Amino acid sequence: MSLHIKIEQAADVAVLQCVGRLVRGESLHFLKQAVISLKQPRIVVLDLSGVETVDCGGLGMLVFLHRWTRESAIQLKLVNPSGFVRNVLECTRLTRVLTISSVDDAVEILVSSDSTIENRNWAAA
Repeated sequence: MSLHIKIEQAADVAVLQCVGRLVRGESLHFLKQAVISLKQPRIVVLDLSGVETVDCGGLGMLVFLHRWTRESAIQLKLVNPSGFVRNVLECTRLTRVLTISSVDDAVEILVSSDSTIENRNWAAA
């Protein structure tokens, strides 16, 4: 499996836990659809701790999601990228564009939202 996405949404905060590879192909389509199909989020948190690799297509998708969320008045936060992913983001200087938050920041966001949590799973082969 290339990418698995677990979605939890509480009120207007959605957390997408990504596990696998963020690479060109079907996995990027699944990530895009997972974000775009969210129900009126105010904040989208992409947990990248389980992402082992990212290629130029994956970087392009992160930039696309950044632009799409900004145009939709949604905050996009990348949380806890793996060492490799963080290094790629720093080398490409995308850390200047994308918001990378700590796990503590993500927990604070989740604690401040109150509502039932909706769970969904997405997977790309």
